[in-house]
Amino acid sequence: MNSPRHEDGPRGELSAPEADDVTVPAARGSRTGGPGPAERPDGGGGDVGPLAATVERLRREVREAQSASDGRALMEMAKGVLVGKLGCGPAEAARQLAILAEQSGTTVLGLSVEIINEASRDRVSELAAEFLDRAAADGDDTDGSAAVRLRAAESGLLSASDAQAVATALLENALAPLGAHGVAIWLAGADSSLTLAGQAGFTEDEALRWRYVPPEVATCARLALVERGPAFVSRLSDSAMPSIGRRRHPHGGRIAVPAGTGGRIHGVLEVCWPQPLAPQPPRIIRQIEALAELCAHTLEDPTGAGAPSVPGRTPHAAVDELTSLADHLHDPALVLTPILGPAGGLTDFRVHHANDHFTDPAGRPRSAVGGSTFLEAYPLAAEDNGLFEKLERVYATGESFQTRRMTLTAFIDDVPLTAVADASITRHGTALLLIWRIEDETARLASLLQHAQRLGRIGGFEENFTTGEITWNGQLFSLYGLPAGASPVPLEALPAHAHPDDITSISRFLRTLMHYRREASVAFRLQRPDGVTRHIRIVAEPVQDADGSLFAVRGAYQDISAQHWTEVALAATRDQLAYTEAESAERSRLALQLQHAIMPPAPAPLDAPGIRIGVRYRPAESQALIGGDWYDSVVLPNGQVLLCVGDVAGHGIEAATGMVVLRNALRGLAVTGAGPAQLLTWLNAVAHHLTSDLTATAVCGIFDPDRRVLRWARAGHLPPILVRGARATAFPLTKGLLLGAVPNAEYEEEEVQLEPEDTVLMYTDGLVERRDTSMMDSLTQLLGLAQRESPSLESRLDRLLTHSRSDTDDDTCLVGVQVR
Repeated sequence: MNSPRHEDGPRGELSAPEADDVTVPAARGSRTGGPGPAERPDGGGGDVGPLAATVERLRREVREAQSASDGRALMEMAKGVLVGKLGCGPAEAARQLAILAEQSGTTVLGLSVEIINEASRDRVSELAAEFLDRAAADGDDTDGSAAVRLRAAESGLLSASDAQAVATALLENALAPLGAHGVAIWLAGADSSLTLAGQAGFTEDEALRWRYVPPEVATCARLALVERGPAFVSRLSDSAMPSIGRRRHPHGGRIAVPAGTGGRIHGVLEVCWPQPLAPQPPRIIRQIEALAELCAHTLEDPTGAGAPSVPGRTPHAAVDELTSLADHLHDPALVLTPILGPAGGLTDFRVHHANDHFTDPAGRPRSAVGGSTFLEAYPLAAEDNGLFEKLERVYATGESFQTRRMTLTAFIDDVPLTAVADASITRHGTALLLIWRIEDETARLASLLQHAQRLGRIGGFEENFTTGEITWNGQLFSLYGLPAGASPVPLEALPAHAHPDDITSISRFLRTLMHYRREASVAFRLQRPDGVTRHIRIVAEPVQDADGSLFAVRGAYQDISAQHWTEVALAATRDQLAYTEAESAERSRLALQLQHAIMPPAPAPLDAPGIRIGVRYRPAESQALIGGDWYDSVVLPNGQVLLCVGDVAGHGIEAATGMVVLRNALRGLAVTGAGPAQLLTWLNAVAHHLTSDLTATAVCGIFDPDRRVLRWARAGHLPPILVRGARATAFPLTKGLLLGAVPNAEYEEEEVQLEPEDTVLMYTDGLVERRDTSMMDSLTQLLGLAQRESPSLESRLDRLLTHSRSDTDDDTCLVGVQVR
């Protein structure tokens, strides 16, 4: 950003005001003068009253006082420069200033302005000298060419009138000898946008098209701004980044370097080559960085507030304004000012001010934090949550930062005290405003209540899967008939509190919510501990983190057994609701009767010799698709146990009747004492000769409780799974065609030695089959799910059924066998 200049003075220099009228804008908090008696807004003239004359006199006196104050500020700044140069005290500097003004024939104020401008030029020369000293020390400039180019660039920069002239001077005097064909000087905005402040080597049309780059456009200059370091592009054609001058030199190389001072980035210097660019030696990068620092003083906003540089306005004015702003905020706020190291880099921040609402995570008062450095007050901010890094970035780029649930840690007597807060960081001039809102139990419950109101519920809840914490409001305990201090019921335990006929609907609800991660609802009958049954509707939605993982579930229970609707709503919907409920009940009753006739409902866990058997059956999503999945477990006359699972191809009555034929035939054949392979051979003959084109898959096993040995065979079916300890493995794929495919099929038989607490899982493909995933990938996912620790066989089966990734809407049989 260019500094204002006098009409006859060079760019960036202060101009001495006239002795009688120092035209300096008013300081913060004062008012500029309004129209005088002859400048009335209505254009009227004539005599004015005594009150108007008094007001005008007071305005004139205020302007004179402001001018005098601004003049004194300039003279004090000049005295400070003389103190540093002469090594004398303030009194001697004032005397020398008066003597020099008398000898030069000018006023003290005019000489002060000249001294300040000369000090600014000296700072640029110092930067160039530092770079030349480093280059000479490294031996990178043996021929002195770098020194000549940098001196020429420095001279051109000091004589330039704007950023356009600066770019021209840099290209002609320093960068063209390096082979560069273009230079672009970008001014960085607070929103990370880029504005072309100056350029050389590009056409006017090209510069006009690139006068502004929005924040979302990724360019080489944007990369340097984001990374806060040099960005190197060897060949533009190899990257997808748009860039100025790409049409003319599509294969050229680029180097972009942030232009900043004192930890702040004011813009970017981008140097363009017409040909592909090889990696440059360190001396070239250091030279470009030095030139970028020279450009930073051209782009720098001296006031730090985005306003032009004005005499008499110090950087402290912007900090004072920010302090006043912080005091009007209702959230805790800190005003932070930068602390620069000897090399001019940012090392820390000073807590300049803490507002009246400041709340420290450790409970310290404002006085214990104010005046200290930020890392002294919060040392873990540099490690745990990266807060200090965020402060550095905001200070450097000016881009604001907001985050939720950031951890703030402070030490009191070497004891860390931690709080969770929402934080916001913004840059205002040379200072930062850090605002945080510490989260407490009241705010969290209030947020939970807002979600409950949004979803139209009565009893709200939130279940966190990361911490295992479950939060209920008081009305939800009352709805469940539990005391306020009881443990909340997790969602996975919901089937244990529901009517048995509603378990299937609840399973679909949990699957939609936690597997597909979609908002879901279900109506069921809640059976309370006191024997009361309530009709409940639950509505819930998943909460995912930034990575898309399921973080929590929140929702509400609504008691729909009470009459919550108004008489008008009941009158308008009574007929339609009664018809829909009757139709739904009749359809459910018929479907349930048909399922019970074909497949007995899942019994309680069965105790057989040496094993415990659990069964789960999930019908198809569509009640019209009656499937052919079946299972059976029978204790044979010889004391051994028959275990089988099968799946008849197709749906409908034909599949259901074929399932009944195979299931009953296998029971009768197993009485002979034959092994699994022989049983499947006979069952294949039944399917091929005694049915009409029936095909099916099956797994048949016979468990010997005396030896704990499971003999098994398969007919085109997925292999069982063995869960032993914390590991789950699939049985090997033995030979065996599906039933009914050929008249004479052979089947292999395998033996598995089981150990106490082993669990064998037998299932149909409805548990794992997906349209977009291979069966082996689905089986791998099932193995990972099966090996998770479970407190009981029933809970393991429920989890497998709820979290299975199948999407074919097919019915599913799942049999679990646990060795005693």
